[in-house]
Amino acid sequence: MNAIDVWFIVYTDPQSAYADVEAGNLDSMNTVPTSALSTFESDDQMQAVNEPGIVSQSFTFAANQKHFSLDDEGRLRRAAVSMAIDREQIIDKVSNGTNTPAVDFTAPLIPGYSESVPGNEVLQYNPDKAKELWEQANQIAPWGDDESFDIAYNADGGGKDIYDAICNSIHNTLGIKSQATPYPTFSEMRDDITDRKITTAFRSGWQPDYPSAYSYLYSLYDSESADGKGSNDGDYKNPEFDALIDKANTESSDDAAKQDYQQAQEILFKDLPAVPLWYANNKGVAAKNVKGFTLTWQGIEDYRNMTKE
Repeated sequence: MNAIDVWFIVYTDPQSAYADVEAGNLDSMNTVPTSALSTFESDDQMQAVNEPGIVSQSFTFAANQKHFSLDDEGRLRRAAVSMAIDREQIIDKVSNGTNTPAVDFTAPLIPGYSESVPGNEVLQYNPDKAKELWEQANQIAPWGDDESFDIAYNADGGGKDIYDAICNSIHNTLGIKSQATPYPTFSEMRDDITDRKITTAFRSGWQPDYPSAYSYLYSLYDSESADGKGSNDGDYKNPEFDALIDKANTESSDDAAKQDYQQAQEILFKDLPAVPLWYANNKGVAAKNVKGFTLTWQGIEDYRNMTKE
């Protein structure tokens, strides 16, 4: 086999790199500048990839959030809020179609991912059902006119338009106050999350270290990952869920483990420790004379199978 050189060029401006792909001066890039998000798939000067990836985006309920405890009222309100969000409209209008609505707690490129886990209808936009569940919760404990459902996010991550749209959807559907509350930096938001100072919902997400449902489910929702010992920032604890995660790790086959993971997700859909929103798409472009251009599960070019005319 002949050795093949691969040259990597560092650009300070992704727009310049994108222009070089269009001109045929750069073979590929695994990102797309914001200015091209609405047009890159239809640009006939290059080839494009835009497909669901491994990064999941969500917001998490704080452990001490009023009205949202893991009791009858809290579960009704969590489901109502989730079903009040028009994910597809937000993706289309704010993200230019570069995200994919969530249907489970992992991601499409992960073994065991399923679009049909029982209970995942709670992730579908259903304004009538959302209002019904919210009113059922009000029969348990009224929601005050001066109360607001807020979601904290970091302003340095470009999330303003997204979280404003999410809160507007909740407001318009449920008729309650809802607003996105920014932290100046990701670091400052993480400090308050780590110190458990946040009492509202807050932006969350996950990118796994390896392609397994375990990396999502154990890391984010197992009791062993709560109380500052891991990434379970909402301190969610459910012994039944934990038992299924433990069982999956002792199974003798992948199929049996996948079944355990899906049963564990059924519990998550009832409790909603976090509200899955969408998967960030893997995006990239390549020059027209590049063959075999694809992105790996990690969102980088599969250089081994790429050739150039």
